[in-house]
Amino acid sequence: MDKVVLTAAGLYVIVLLRAGGTFAVGWLAGAGARRGRLAERISSAKFRRAERAIQRWGAPVVAISFLTVGFQTAANFLAGSMRMPLSRYLPALFVGGAGWALVYATVGIGALELLGRLFAEQTVLGVSVVAALLLAMCGVMVYQRRKAGSADRDTAADES
Repeated sequence: MDKVVLTAAGLYVIVLLRAGGTFAVGWLAGAGARRGRLAERISSAKFRRAERAIQRWGAPVVAISFLTVGFQTAANFLAGSMRMPLSRYLPALFVGGAGWALVYATVGIGALELLGRLFAEQTVLGVSVVAALLLAMCGVMVYQRRKAGSADRDTAADES
């Protein structure tokens, strides 16, 4: 139990720093865009409406984003670039980060302990499981790239 609590606490600190840093980078990028060539585009009424919606309703999206893979960085960056007030962002960060840390500390440690036990007791089976997982991941990546390439070719054909 102590190992899970310590791991969760460490992961919580990491996620607060990482997500908070991503928010800060987004805030700075948004400030730069407001002064640069994009200033005209982002001063449109449509953009301002979207910005107000994110400022007001984006906190639940930020909190839930921590339960996804890959979307959380985009959500934190956009929250920063769209100037979500800290009074709304920080509670979402604390709640979402806590959920992320607990999931990874419990499920992650359980999976690692299971793999460790598997390698210690049945090395061949452990290597086979890891190899199968890696092959499955490679297969998914190849499928997604082919699908994306096919969509790009279809779009190009439609445009011509």
